Amino acid sequence: MNAAAVRSTGLCPNCRRPVRDCVCPKHAPGAARPAAVRVGRATAGRAGKGVTVITGLPLPPEELQALAARLKKRCGSGGTVRDGVIEIQGDHRDTLVAELIKDGWEAKRSGG
Repeated sequence: MNAAAVRSTGLCPNCRRPVRDCVCPKHAPGAARPAAVRVGRATAGRAGKGVTVITGLPLPPEELQALAARLKKRCGSGGTVRDGVIEIQGDHRDTLVAELIKDGWEAKRSGG
């Protein structure tokens, strides 16, 4: 059944990337389970200002942008998407972990 899904969409049903860019084990698109989504805090390169960083979301760029917009609205804060990582201004780790879990993601808080 997975092979039919791969052929019909051209995307791996698990990591949701094009089959040629699939990160699942070789010869088994959709077999591996994605790693947990990590929600951490970073200040490096931001003049001491902290941002909440969400990594590990296996989504295409347009879906990542839509999710980031919804999460920014939920936190009442600004942010951006850079290189597949969502950055939300301020420390909103607990709120974002709860929101991602509610959406069905296996989200975990990382860092201190």
